[in-house]
Amino acid sequence: MNLLITGCCGHIGSYVAENIHKIKKIKKTILVDNIKSNRFCSLFNLKKKSNLKFYLRDVEKLNSLNDFKKIDYVIHCASMTNAEKSFGKENQMYKNNLDCLKTVINFCKRNKAKLIHLSSTSVYGKQTDLVDENCEKKYLKPQSPYADIKLIEEKILKKNSKDLKYNTFRFGTISGVSKGIRFHTAVNKFCLNAAINEDIYVYKTAVNQYRPYLSLKDAFKTFRFCIENNFFNNDIYNILSGNFTVGQILKKIKKYKKNIKIKLVKTEIMNQLSYHVSKKKIEKEGLILNQNIENDIKDTLKLLGNI
Repeated sequence: MNLLITGCCGHIGSYVAENIHKIKKIKKTILVDNIKSNRFCSLFNLKKKSNLKFYLRDVEKLNSLNDFKKIDYVIHCASMTNAEKSFGKENQMYKNNLDCLKTVINFCKRNKAKLIHLSSTSVYGKQTDLVDENCEKKYLKPQSPYADIKLIEEKILKKNSKDLKYNTFRFGTISGVSKGIRFHTAVNKFCLNAAINEDIYVYKTAVNQYRPYLSLKDAFKTFRFCIENNFFNNDIYNILSGNFTVGQILKKIKKYKKNIKIKLVKTEIMNQLSYHVSKKKIEKEGLILNQNIENDIKDTLKLLGNI
């Protein structure tokens, strides 16, 4: 079986590329990225046994994947992902992310390839109760252009469900180390702040608010589960390792970096919205996600240990 990974140099894509040899069913993997992020380091020293081949492509262009044949699975990671910085770049983000998805859908249809599509638990926005995938549309409250686009992508896939086999996974906030690691999301950003002795800014009412987090190890476990079990049923699943408050995350960081400086601010900060998300639906399918986020924090601080 052959796999195509779009956005292979990103935080998630690079981790998958580095570990894809663990999925014995995959014999060949095509890696695609436009490298606009300049994360060439994601391509350094990749394992030869993984049988990887990289192509410089911009998936925003409709015909960019046309020359690839005999692909069985696609993991679609190519998109602009920084929710906080999506404000002011709405038009650019809408065009880029939706055009990328259209390219991938057309490719999958032509090649009868099965698609793993990444959405986000941020589509739930602020919620007071535990929410799941059956949440009514009126209670879906994306708080950024990025999250709003994810809902549009989900609708596009649903419209194409007759001719396409896919799963949409609403990922929690990613934590963990990869070659393409980024530091714009909560755990990694807090770890970076702590490592360089910068203040960690927290919205004053957010300390006890919940948010779903997902370890890269559990993200990969999800991809592996899909491919090894041929699990593609055109549905939406929440994917998270656990729900934690901002205070709990800071406490975990403090175990390894005792003198962190926390500043409570009055201005609301992105990535500190409160929502508590259920993962029972995917657990009923037999996938148990239980990686310890504290290990990701420890690994990230170790990575930054010499600054």
